[in-house]
Amino acid sequence: MPDRPGALGAVASAVGLVGCDIKAIEIVESLDGHGIDDFMLEIPTGVLPDTVVSACQEVSGVEVLWISRHYDSGTLQSDLETLEQMTRDPEHAAEVLVDSAPSVFHCQWSVLVDRADSPSISYATPMAPDLDATVLASIGDLGGAGSAEMPAGWVPAWSDTALAWAPVGTERSILVGRTGGPVWLASEIARLRHLSALAS
Repeated sequence: MPDRPGALGAVASAVGLVGCDIKAIEIVESLDGHGIDDFMLEIPTGVLPDTVVSACQEVSGVEVLWISRHYDSGTLQSDLETLEQMTRDPEHAAEVLVDSAPSVFHCQWSVLVDRADSPSISYATPMAPDLDATVLASIGDLGGAGSAEMPAGWVPAWSDTALAWAPVGTERSILVGRTGGPVWLASEIARLRHLSALAS
């Protein structure tokens, strides 16, 4: 949406007119006169997602980039809340980050990769795919922060997936996935890298 006063309110009014309840709004990125925001909506029964998209795009300068179902009981968790949980249990900070990542980064799953020898998964959220050493090696260099778009079939029976990752210390990495997208923004990867460093 345009990065100007009133734009956020105009979108909020548009989704309200079609009966949606806004649960949360998160500013993801601002650049070149535009902002990218995540809206967490409760869409009433009988209202199609296409109706919500059309309502938003009737607002001047607004484009809907992505719409998907959020699987974490309609809740969002902030970076600060995750950091507080990690601080309370520093011995398991990496596992706390993995558990929190789907809510914090609006993705479906997260895993902790042990890179010490042959790469393997040491911890995972319930919806994560079964990733063996061959698949992990095909993704790229997990020793730094990065992202990749994997085509359908990258894991048997899985559709295309947008991945992002960041190192946790010298021998582990967190890997997160969005089935079907959207792609990871540079600002999101920077946040993931920051939290991963704090979990080391």
